[in-house]
Amino acid sequence: MRFGVIGAGNISQTHARAVTAVPGCTVAAVQGRDLRRARALADQYEAAAFDSLDAFLAHPMDAVIIGSPSGLHAEQGCVAAARGLHVLVEKPIDVTTEAADRLIAACARAGVRLGVLFQDRTRPSFKAFHDLLAAGRIGQPLLASARVKWYRPESYYSGSSWRGTWALDGGGALMNQGIHTLDLLIWLLGPVRRVMAQAATLVHRIEVEDTALALLEFENGARASFEATTVAKPGYPRQVELTTTSGTVRIEGERVVAADLDAAHPELLADESPSTSQGSASPVVGNVEGHRALVEDFVRCVQAGSDPLCGGGEARVSVAVAQAIYASVRTGCWVTP
Repeated sequence: MRFGVIGAGNISQTHARAVTAVPGCTVAAVQGRDLRRARALADQYEAAAFDSLDAFLAHPMDAVIIGSPSGLHAEQGCVAAARGLHVLVEKPIDVTTEAADRLIAACARAGVRLGVLFQDRTRPSFKAFHDLLAAGRIGQPLLASARVKWYRPESYYSGSSWRGTWALDGGGALMNQGIHTLDLLIWLLGPVRRVMAQAATLVHRIEVEDTALALLEFENGARASFEATTVAKPGYPRQVELTTTSGTVRIEGERVVAADLDAAHPELLADESPSTSQGSASPVVGNVEGHRALVEDFVRCVQAGSDPLCGGGEARVSVAVAQAIYASVRTGCWVTP
């Protein structure tokens, strides 16, 4: 499959590495607003480089992988879908549910596949955890806590024209850094009934929050606390603890590190990936294995006409919950997504 890469920043370098790690997949072209950066990335893969989206989409390719600013995902994805190209999007699917709905509808009209890059869903221990919960084999979920205590220097925002803005970032520590963990909670625990939240901009000179705190009540009765921040020097691995009627499972970084349950479930601890959290102190993704697995899954789904690990409808849910959290921040009330 020939992929066109939209965007030429840090995450697009990850996307290009992930694509070329899948047998039979190539980077056909790269598009970015800065042609110099687009060409620098394209040259690594003997691909064409463009600053014009229209010219880029006219180049021979089968799918696009979008790593542009979050608030452009739907707009660019809709144009690509109209050209008959399959669409794979970096998280979040976009910054509003309205934009997500436009992209979902555009891909459905065009008859192309739509996938969103939430690589937590590819991790063996997380998948085992999800499946055990869904089957009711480790009890009824009761209580969860999730902490994304990361660090970003002021230069991370000041050196960007879009980070830390409502229009293109859609929020701060919650919508950008915390969205993976929010998606993980929803994937494990199911639909959210309502949320209550606070947020603040404690350190950085940005439009949006650098710290968010939320309470989530799930339809199955479970409760969760959620923290996301970019002010926690020097940056710590993401932590999630989930207690059921059978015991407690603890996640650190990218794997399950403890499972204190009534019965042994070795599959929860079989993942040998490092527990250190990518992204805790830097936006650069070192290990592309999760992205590679999602590209591989996407290619398989295109060929089989099946649904990807995270399609547009599922990716929309985390945006809806994030929007509800922001609405609760503004109103001081419980909000239903």
